[in-house]
Amino acid sequence: MSRPAGIAALSLFFVFGTVMSGATAVMLATPGGPLDPVWRLRPSAREELAPLGAWGVLLMTTVALACVAAAVGLWTGRRAGYRLAAMLLLANLLGDLANAIVRGDPRTLLGAPIVAVLLWYLRRRQPYLADGAA
Repeated sequence: MSRPAGIAALSLFFVFGTVMSGATAVMLATPGGPLDPVWRLRPSAREELAPLGAWGVLLMTTVALACVAAAVGLWTGRRAGYRLAAMLLLANLLGDLANAIVRGDPRTLLGAPIVAVLLWYLRRRQPYLADGAA
């Protein structure tokens, strides 16, 4: 069975997440380094992550590793890739909900319907799994 286009796109989405979280980990580990100007895209991210010090680097490295594992798992049609992708999407949804409640920023809820559709799509596409049906 061939890879559905939506699964390929979602896999590439997680590749993008890998690059962004990996770059963030590098920027946190090397303040003032060559990637430092990237913080201008979202200065609040630096303000929130920099105080975490080494924990921030560890957090972003963990996110990067999880994203690459989800990307590879989706690309190869592995059940673990689907599950990890779903967990990462749910974590993103919970983070958005927390930001809406704690910060009073309802704009963070814009991603909720997108995550719901992606989760529905992942569930629907599980017959593609290389290691057996759902």
